[in-house]
Amino acid sequence: MSIKRNPVQSFVRNVIRLVIAVPLWLLIALPDLLAVLNASASGANTTGRLIVGVVKTLAILWVANIVAKIFYILPQWERLVLLRLGKSVGTRGPGLFVIPPFIFSVARILDVRITTYEVKATKTLTRDNIPVDVTAAVELEVEDPEKAAIEVKDYWKTTEWASMEALKSTIGGNDLKPLLSETDRIAAELKIGIDAAAKDYGVNVRAVRITDVGTPPTLVEELAVIARAERSAQAKQIQADAEVAVAAALAEATGILTSQEGSLELRQIQALLEMSKEESSMIIVYPANSLMGQQIASASAGSASQQSGPIQP
Repeated sequence: MSIKRNPVQSFVRNVIRLVIAVPLWLLIALPDLLAVLNASASGANTTGRLIVGVVKTLAILWVANIVAKIFYILPQWERLVLLRLGKSVGTRGPGLFVIPPFIFSVARILDVRITTYEVKATKTLTRDNIPVDVTAAVELEVEDPEKAAIEVKDYWKTTEWASMEALKSTIGGNDLKPLLSETDRIAAELKIGIDAAAKDYGVNVRAVRITDVGTPPTLVEELAVIARAERSAQAKQIQADAEVAVAAALAEATGILTSQEGSLELRQIQALLEMSKEESSMIIVYPANSLMGQQIASASAGSASQQSGPIQP
């Protein structure tokens, strides 16, 4: 990951270059150049003196640049990995500090802020051989800048490759249904896999989130048909269980009513009372074997054909 130019550090270094170069040039190189101008006016040979003046000017600029580059100013989110004669001696920053030249050198300047990137696995087979496209968001930070600069050449690209490999391995170890319904568990497994590889080079994986799981359209239709069939079967099962419960309750009620004398007649009277509460009902009570009662009931039913009241024998 590239580090942007630091404007504060550039400004300070340019000021230091001017503070060192201008006085030295005025004191050391300018007299030679003025002597060249005076000698040229008199016709004398000034080539040697001119070369000396140019060499002094270049040397002054080189010294000013070397001194300016020993000053570093890093913001709060950057760390500098320092080498002494090629060997790592830790990190520096943030703030202003001085690094002596020639003996010490800078291995790398790293950004330690939390960063999120996206990793995709396309047309990857699940454990039940279904091709899916999975997209995950990985949130990480540089926990150990020294390891990130020394142990690996490009920690950012290495982390991306490790994330993609872990994502494909996680997809291949799960069926499609868990990938669609248990994204939190899948993300936790994926985080463990990426973190196991990234910790070797100083990167900490803070979180992993599954943002999208793409499945073939034909498979989506098949899953919808299966879901509808399962819901229909579940509804029928619930209805059957309810009918069994009602039948058991009726059998129990029948046993109670037949076990005691007069209970059945009381239940009939209660049923008549409940039916009489309906406004459009007509109830005719007659003995079961009475011919006259049946004729009266038939005549009443014919005269009130618009009504649908029950007839109780």
